[in-house]
Amino acid sequence: MLVVNLFKHTQKNILCLRSASTINNNAVNNSETTTQPLKTWEEIPGPPSLPIIGEIHHFLPGGSLYKLEGYNLQNHLYKTYGPIVKMKGHFGGPDVVMLFDAESSAQILRAENNSPKRPGFMSLEYYRKVVKRKKGHSDKYTGLITDHGQEWRELRSAINPIMLQPKSIKAYNEALDEVAQDMVARMKSLRNENNMIKTKFSEEINLWSLESIGLIALGVRLNSFDFNLPMDSPVRKLIKMVHEFFAVADILDFKPSIWRFYPTKTFKRAMKLYDELENLNAEFIKKTVMRLKTENKPDDEKSVLEKLIDVDEKVAVLIASDLLFAGVDTVANTMIFIFYLLAINPDKQNKLREEVMNKPDRRPYIKACIKEAMRLMPVAFGNLRETSREYNLLGYRIPKNVFVIICHQHMALMECHYPRPHEYIPERWLVDKDDPLYYGNAHPFAFSIFGYGARGCIGRRLAELEMEVFLARVIENFQIQWLGEPIKVRQSVVNYVVEPFNFIFKDV
Repeated sequence: MLVVNLFKHTQKNILCLRSASTINNNAVNNSETTTQPLKTWEEIPGPPSLPIIGEIHHFLPGGSLYKLEGYNLQNHLYKTYGPIVKMKGHFGGPDVVMLFDAESSAQILRAENNSPKRPGFMSLEYYRKVVKRKKGHSDKYTGLITDHGQEWRELRSAINPIMLQPKSIKAYNEALDEVAQDMVARMKSLRNENNMIKTKFSEEINLWSLESIGLIALGVRLNSFDFNLPMDSPVRKLIKMVHEFFAVADILDFKPSIWRFYPTKTFKRAMKLYDELENLNAEFIKKTVMRLKTENKPDDEKSVLEKLIDVDEKVAVLIASDLLFAGVDTVANTMIFIFYLLAINPDKQNKLREEVMNKPDRRPYIKACIKEAMRLMPVAFGNLRETSREYNLLGYRIPKNVFVIICHQHMALMECHYPRPHEYIPERWLVDKDDPLYYGNAHPFAFSIFGYGARGCIGRRLAELEMEVFLARVIENFQIQWLGEPIKVRQSVVNYVVEPFNFIFKDV
C-alpha cells in the first residue's frame, strides 16, 4: 500500500509539472545538477516591462491585467507564463519572482530557513528604523515583522519558549471560552427579526478578535463588548487603525508607489498612522505593566506579556504591540470565511455540530473545518522571501537579493495537489492514506498558511485556539445560513470580505 501511495504521489507531481510545461514550454524540470545550461534572469517569462514603471501599464484600462487581483491575477499569470513568473520592480521597488511550483518553493523556503529575510511591510520598517530613530529612539530591536538577520534571530529566540509551548497556550482555553460565550450572547442580542446581525458584522467579529488577543497579549479583558463603548474609545480606535494600517500598507508596499523617492500623501498619512498606532498600543501595554507590578502571580498563571516582561520589558512591549495589530484583522477575517463556508455547506456544519455537542476531549473535525477553510479561502495570498544567494529554479538562474513570492493560495487550489480543490471538504484532513482525498498526497509545500520554519507565524497556536474555542460556541448556539449571492472578497495584504454580510444566525 505504501508503494502504491508513493506511486500515486509521484504521478500527481508529474502531472503538475506536465500541466505547467504545457502552459509554458520554456520551463524545464528543476534540478541543481542539470547538465543543461541555465537560462538567464532576463529569460524568465513575465509581462513585458517598461523602464521605471515596470508592468504598471498592464494594470491600467485596456491592459491585460486590468482589474485582476488575488487568485484571478495569479491564475492568469500562471496560465499565461507558467510556473515561474518575473515581475520587474517599479519606482525603485524590488524585482519579484512568483512561484507556482511547490518543489521550487520548498527549495527556497528550506535554503532560506537559517536566517530568513521576509520582506513585506517596507513602509513600516522605514518608520521603525528611520523615522523613529530620527526622533531619538535607539532600541536594538524593532519587532518580528521588521527585523531581519541577527536582530530577528535574537528576538525570536527570546520569545519562542513562551509563544510556542502548547502548555502555555492551552492555559488560555478557559479564559478564551469566556470571551466566546460573551460574544455569542452579544450576537444574540444584536439580531433583528430575521436573525441577521443589525450592526456591521465585520466590526463585531473584530471586537471579538481584539478582546481575545488582548486577553492573551495583555492578560486582561479590554471590555470590547460594552454596548456603551463610544466610537472614540481606545478599543474602537485600535480596530479602526489596524484596518487602516493594512489599507495604507497595501498601497505603499504592494502596489506601485513613488514614496521611496517622494513623500506622497499616502506615505505621510502612513507615518502618522504608524506613530498613532504605536502610541495607542503603548497606552494599553503601559496600563497593564503598571497593574502587573502590584501583583505577584505564580508562573503558571502569568500572561504572555508577564512572561515576556520577566525576560526583557522592552521586548515584551514590542511583541505585545505586534500581537495587538497583527492578530486582529487576520483572525477576524479568517473567522468570517469559516462561517461562510459552513453556511453554504450545511452538511459539514451539522457534522461539526454533532462533534461539538458530544463535547469530546479531542475535536479533530473542528480543526479540519478551520484548516480546510484556510486552504480554500486564505487570509493571505502566499509567503515571501528575499534570496540570500543565487538559485537554479526550473532551469532559470535566480540572482541574490530578489523577492520570491510563494503563491500558496494558487497552489492550494491545484487539482494535482488537492482533488476537487474548489470544494469545501474538511474530511480530506482526516481520511486514511489510501483515500484519494488524503491531504498527504499533496506536496507538503503547496499549502502553508502560517509560513514555514524559523520564520513561521509566532502566533499560530494562539490563533488556532482562539478560532477553535469561538467556532465551537457559535456552532453550539447557532445554525449559520447565508442569504443571496456568493461572498465577495477584496484581495489586499489581508483578504477581506466585502459587504453585505448576509449571515443568518438561527438558534439551534
